[in-house]
Amino acid sequence: MPARLTVIHDGYARDDGVASSVVHVADGTSHVVVDPGMVRDRSLILEPLASLGVAAEAVTDVVLSHHHPDHTWHLALFPAARVHDVWAVYRADQWDDQPAEGRRVSEHVTLIETPGHTPQDVTTLVETEHGLVACTHLWWSADGPEEDPLCTDAAALHEGRRRVLGLGVARIVPGHGPAFVPDASTPR
Repeated sequence: MPARLTVIHDGYARDDGVASSVVHVADGTSHVVVDPGMVRDRSLILEPLASLGVAAEAVTDVVLSHHHPDHTWHLALFPAARVHDVWAVYRADQWDDQPAEGRRVSEHVTLIETPGHTPQDVTTLVETEHGLVACTHLWWSADGPEEDPLCTDAAALHEGRRRVLGLGVARIVPGHGPAFVPDASTPR
């Protein structure tokens, strides 16, 4: 059975605040949270998880797309989780160096390296019954900006976009907006 992905918080980047898109993935016995970053109140992460029947202590894995605070702020809500980033897997006082490229977080959740926004960006790929979903900061939202205003490497960002779209993703969960279905107008 493929994984079940739920966007538990739609991110945004506006004049009145910034918040990351936060995702929960149920994959067998694994509970994965992607980008538990800044939100107006931590209840905006914990309450949707509770409504899914998932306590913070039951989260097995947390994936950080990159290390900006707006994507990492609430990491400590999940004290039992393994934490995945581009460099390693961390748990308690253990640091296991391993590249993110191709790393299996769970049976249906895989990481790939997609630098551009930062040199350390990763995309989380989730196999669901509705197709492949990419949780990524290669796009801020479906509405743009077309060019990432904080991009550290535009060529890498555009290559990452082409790579992810070339995988035939059914949906994209961008860094700061609701999930969307990519089409011919999606920036490459």
